[in-house]
Amino acid sequence: MSELRNGPISGYDVISYIHNRFGFLASSGTVYSLLYSLERNGLVEGIWIERKRVYKLTEKGLRTIEAILNSQDKIKGFMATILRPQTIN
Repeated sequence: MSELRNGPISGYDVISYIHNRFGFLASSGTVYSLLYSLERNGLVEGIWIERKRVYKLTEKGLRTIEAILNSQDKIKGFMATILRPQTIN
């Protein structure tokens, strides 16, 4: 979903992105099912551009991504703190 911050993308583009980034070929049924679910939840909006349906982030979707990324940073900071070697005086 964070890839949508760069602009609207189609379901095919999502499949290509996942394959190129992670080496995993996601099925079109899985990807489109997730896109429809995101759309029903108001996180993305599907629009037609020529004969292709593309998905763009809604304001709610953008806020959700920002919250997730912020949480990830906080979790990483917390883990770094608790895993830091302790000095014994």
